[in-house]
Amino acid sequence: MDWNQLGKDVINGKILNHQEAMSILESPDDELLPLLHGAYIVRRHYFGKKVKLNKIINTKSGMCPEDCGYCSQSSVSAAPIEKYTMMDKEAIVAGAEKAYQQNVRTYCIVASGRGPLQRDLATVIEAVKEIKSSYTMKICACLGIVSETQAHQLKEAGVERYNHNINTAKDHHRAITTTHTYADRVTTLDKIKEAGLSPCSGVIIGMGESYNDIIAMAKALREIDADSIPVNFLHPIPGTPLENMDNLNPRFCLKVLALFRYINPAKEIRISGGREVNLRSLQPLGLYAANSIFVGDYLTTDGQETTADHQILEDLGFEIDFLNEKANV
Repeated sequence: MDWNQLGKDVINGKILNHQEAMSILESPDDELLPLLHGAYIVRRHYFGKKVKLNKIINTKSGMCPEDCGYCSQSSVSAAPIEKYTMMDKEAIVAGAEKAYQQNVRTYCIVASGRGPLQRDLATVIEAVKEIKSSYTMKICACLGIVSETQAHQLKEAGVERYNHNINTAKDHHRAITTTHTYADRVTTLDKIKEAGLSPCSGVIIGMGESYNDIIAMAKALREIDADSIPVNFLHPIPGTPLENMDNLNPRFCLKVLALFRYINPAKEIRISGGREVNLRSLQPLGLYAANSIFVGDYLTTDGQETTADHQILEDLGFEIDFLNEKANV
């Protein structure tokens, strides 16, 4: 495969067929750098050398009734995590201030649970209003399944984006969770789009899915038209059903990132949870396909120091995307 030509063809509107997509995942390791260069041709066309920085705040931890096998906060997890109810408004706003000082311009407010309690939603809304009055940041909320009314309330408060991951392929969904359906997730995305929120939806790679499933995920997100696509790599957490799932290596993770760039060329591809433990020393190469990363810690697992991420960008000759100092989507 001529990866450079494939990248140019994608820029000109080509949509990969299944065989071409499979050839990316099955490509030999000695083609990894040419593969990434082809992906970079696409990434550079749409985003230049800009990298968006995102930061999570876990505003409500644990005690979730869902049975997602990867999650330390789920009802089936025995992981010894910190558990707490919704943070107060002041703590959420303080998190935004810290993120802003670290050059983060997308602040992700996350809460465990199937969906938000109305009192918790009210806290998030008040915090968002204060953040938007003080900082030039984009706000992304991730609160689970929301109603149309709740989606509109978030939009009116100043939230620009809502995250609700499909997590895995439709055909693999029941192997990961049974307390909600794949259709439930897609329906939630439809509701947030109808409310005028920018859809953010991504995946977790490494949960026993097949190559066909990975391709199906990338194509599903293209069909959903997600503006932002977080690509997580499973960080197996002791005490969860997937604690012994460890079938990834850095080279394959890079191939997955390239696949998502070729299939979703103009979208924000974000290297998300598990990048440190799965990409390891090859983390910088991921940014030749992706144009966005999370910095700092994740929901219940540690990330690396934000200064280390800043150093990666400097060493690559890349630049932090400050979104023109306005919270555009």
